[in-house]
Amino acid sequence: MGPSSSFDLDVETLYTRHHSWLKRWLHKRLGEAADADDLAQDTFVRILRARRPVNDLHRPLAYLATIANSLLVNRWRRLAVERAYAEVLAAQPEQYEISAEARHLLIETLTQLDELLHALSPRVREIFLLSQLDGLTYKQIAAQLSLSVDQVQRAMLKALDRCYASQFE
Repeated sequence: MGPSSSFDLDVETLYTRHHSWLKRWLHKRLGEAADADDLAQDTFVRILRARRPVNDLHRPLAYLATIANSLLVNRWRRLAVERAYAEVLAAQPEQYEISAEARHLLIETLTQLDELLHALSPRVREIFLLSQLDGLTYKQIAAQLSLSVDQVQRAMLKALDRCYASQFE
């Protein structure tokens, strides 16, 4: 194995100095040591993947907490999607059961969709859902929300642009 890069050494230093603190911080929020360990590791994996310089962080604990908190929010959203899916599945006749693999893929897709929708502003998300789920026309949405059709079109353009961009992330 070749020599480590400066970035790798900086992350190693960050890890050595603050990993224990991060695990304690996460444990307080999760109440479960194993989950805290997993999310602490995921935090450093995210740092490694982002490849942003970490050598001159003025507030390394705040940086780690921000990343870890984002992972916590994603985890809680995923759990909410899984619970909602389990409730819907429980209400269905047994003939609608799907394989564990298909269930995993469905939950993964629903989680990604949930993240995409939460990345939109509340107004754009509302307009997008009225169009795509309720099947309302732009004119109907404009009337319902007291907006112009042009405002609805611009909002839909933002939403569709975000959907398109998510395909390449």
